[in-house]
Amino acid sequence: MNPLVSIVCLCYNHGRFIRQAVTSVIRQTYSPLQIIIVDDASQDESISEINVLKQEFPFLEILLLPVNTGNCRAFNSGYKLVRGEFVVDFATDDVMVPERIEKQVRYFQRLDDSYGVVFTDALYIDSDNAVFRRHFDYLAAKKLVTRVPSGDVYRDVISRYFIPSPTMLSRRKVFDDLKGYDEDLAYEDFDFWVRSARNFKYAFLNEALTLIRRKHTSLSSGWYRRGDAQLHSTYLVCRKAIRLNRSPEDDQALLKRIRYELRQSVFSENLQEARLFFELLKEIVKPGLTDRFIFTLSTLRLPLSPLRQLYHKIRFGA
Repeated sequence: MNPLVSIVCLCYNHGRFIRQAVTSVIRQTYSPLQIIIVDDASQDESISEINVLKQEFPFLEILLLPVNTGNCRAFNSGYKLVRGEFVVDFATDDVMVPERIEKQVRYFQRLDDSYGVVFTDALYIDSDNAVFRRHFDYLAAKKLVTRVPSGDVYRDVISRYFIPSPTMLSRRKVFDDLKGYDEDLAYEDFDFWVRSARNFKYAFLNEALTLIRRKHTSLSSGWYRRGDAQLHSTYLVCRKAIRLNRSPEDDQALLKRIRYELRQSVFSENLQEARLFFELLKEIVKPGLTDRFIFTLSTLRLPLSPLRQLYHKIRFGA
């Protein structure tokens, strides 16, 4: 028999898109599926859409949270209902290709138990379902990746971004070992990658099996604004990684990330995080002249955000 796959569908103000998202799950070529919809106290028409879907598809499991808790807590609430051997964290504004789950499960069945996650390529769509980018083609064109890491990806995930998290299918054991998402964080994927990749391998399936919806064409749109809670969460995950590192090579990979986040903190005028990342850097290595120069810029309180925005517009079209 096929193993049960549990899909936790997270909704927050996705009223316009939730029917398309959920039906793309229902129409998967794979079975059996457990489909759990968690609404995180939406303020739009999402709940009425969910109720209609429940009437049409009584097998859907529905959890309506009374107050907004954020993605990490909302997922953990839904995870308590999970019964499957494999798990997907799925946003209800994204869309699954019909063969997605079947292809990922079949790929998993070719791997040994050391593998905890299978991820794939993805296409990005706008609010009108128009495709405007393929994930790994874009990263390659911008020279952000030269290859897609697979296997032991711990140093890769602590040093740079490359995984489109909505594409992941994970063994339930991974979430059980991690005890779900860290609810103290503003976002979940970086922490999940770091903690899970320390003990589990990742496999890449080179097909675009998920359509990820973006309001803006920039992959980083909304990041690195002043007072960005996600940036502080990134710092907290980097601090965790120091404890997880086992070798000088691990430390060098983490330093790459810390230096990147230090620059982003300084040039986005997130001064507290700039100080925190600089202190974190000093726990691993003696700061070089460039490190000290960049940090000194933050102490001058210069209006650097427009400069960063201009650079990203030229570099990434952001």
